[in-house]
Amino acid sequence: MKNGNTTSGENAGQPATIQVIAAKLNIPADILLSYGRDKAKIPLSYLADLDQAADGKLILVTAMTPTKYGEGKTATSIGLGDGLSRLGESVAICLREPSLGPVFGMKGGGTGGGKASIIPSNDINMHFTGDLHAISSAHNLLSAMVDNHIYWDNELDIDPTKITWPRVMDMNDRALRDITLSVSRKGKDLSHQAGFDITAASEVMAIFSLSSDAEDLMRRLGNIVIGQDRKGSLITAKQLNAEGAMAALLSGALDPNLVQSREGTPTLVHGGPFANIAHGCSSVIASKAGLKLADYVITEAGFGADLGAEKFFNIKCRAAGLWPSATVMVATIRALKAHGGVDLDDIEAEDISAVMAGAENLKRQIEIVRSFGQPVIVALNRFAADTENEISAIRDFCAAIDVAFSISSHFAEGGKGAEDLARKVMDLAEEKSPPKFGYELTASLEDKLRAVAQNIYGAAEISFSEAARQKLAQLGNIDLPVCIAKTQYSFSTDPKAIGAPAGHTIEFSDIRLSAGAGFVVAVAGNMMTMPGLPRTPSAKDIGVDASGAITGIN
Repeated sequence: MKNGNTTSGENAGQPATIQVIAAKLNIPADILLSYGRDKAKIPLSYLADLDQAADGKLILVTAMTPTKYGEGKTATSIGLGDGLSRLGESVAICLREPSLGPVFGMKGGGTGGGKASIIPSNDINMHFTGDLHAISSAHNLLSAMVDNHIYWDNELDIDPTKITWPRVMDMNDRALRDITLSVSRKGKDLSHQAGFDITAASEVMAIFSLSSDAEDLMRRLGNIVIGQDRKGSLITAKQLNAEGAMAALLSGALDPNLVQSREGTPTLVHGGPFANIAHGCSSVIASKAGLKLADYVITEAGFGADLGAEKFFNIKCRAAGLWPSATVMVATIRALKAHGGVDLDDIEAEDISAVMAGAENLKRQIEIVRSFGQPVIVALNRFAADTENEISAIRDFCAAIDVAFSISSHFAEGGKGAEDLARKVMDLAEEKSPPKFGYELTASLEDKLRAVAQNIYGAAEISFSEAARQKLAQLGNIDLPVCIAKTQYSFSTDPKAIGAPAGHTIEFSDIRLSAGAGFVVAVAGNMMTMPGLPRTPSAKDIGVDASGAITGIN
């Protein structure tokens, strides 16, 4: 057993220095790459020396289908980590790095909430240690090298109309989804259409998050497909000799970031792909490091189990050789009522019938996790407006379908409010289940997509646009997992189809090969890889006070 964390559970006074937090994981202070007093990077060279250490237990936190209210999956992950720490266990929390798009858009920050949060929250939500800037820079360097190659004689005969590599920025900006690059040389017009994705959707982000080390990073970067030549052959970043410079931009970022919860639980925050348009999990490097450094590693997968957890199992676990010992399913009374058809104005009024109607969504998400052979526990993230009758109804529902249940009040009480959940998770994780994936890699791409659509989304069938069908035919049979980009708000492609819709058709509008990341992206419906800002973005409420402190981040 590794050293247990010690915490008062109240975090009175100033937070511990990052050296104190590192000591809880037996990391020597002199190897840390410190960013001030409260955050640091852990060198890959140090982590490589831990290969012979025994692995701890990996715990996945997922959720029912999210609503606009927010279900508190990150806060639950943090609260669970703090709860385990209070019980004397050695714990590392592994989370994704927030994107500036949601911070200034609609969702807000990604550091938890209330007494279940990580610090320094404003730093983490903003520029942090610069990882997302490095990822954006590496991605855009390749974009520049592609267009530069075409400008200077185009020795690879790249077809400008077949370039599939976009540019990226870490911000929501719908105006950049489709742009025209205006270039000419010696009277020859080299202009062509292009566009921007958000950095979290970048293949470089996926590569960064799935790479096991610097060598693997370099190999994956070289495999990136940027488009085709005029004969239809694929062109890679390696053919442009771009992978070395891209890896150089990412070399420092590849070291995982260490911060702490408000109660002093060590937290690794590294990598930040979205689960609705990418694979939605923190980095493989951070997860593997946590397993060597602690007895329990708490990690999350974005949005509901149909998106984040499915990709966690079928993509991340497959690529990294990981498998969780148990899965936590986060639910809230207000989300259950929302999926039961209750409007915003009535969301706090007691409505047991709506809770039970919305429980069908929860049941479907539980069935998804169980289809991967996982033991699962429902963690009810408690809010002040929840009534005892509503809580009893969902407790009885969970008992009827033989799933463990715990009420967690970590938002208001911190780790103390998650101790019951922590104890039950420890019991649940005693017998680790063997890996069980959702499809065989040797199956055709169409069969893999159908397996996810039918077994995870409850669809009756799948269909393809003409363009997607052509790309599917061009790729042929390829032994890679699929990464479906789909709305997070529904099992269907209609975000307004709440609850547990079934029998629908999932239409794929585009198919994209992410050879470096090691998966095929299938865009379902009209999902956008560059989000837009809402009518009233969070940016309007963010500012700086007289002392220079940032204010207004949710």
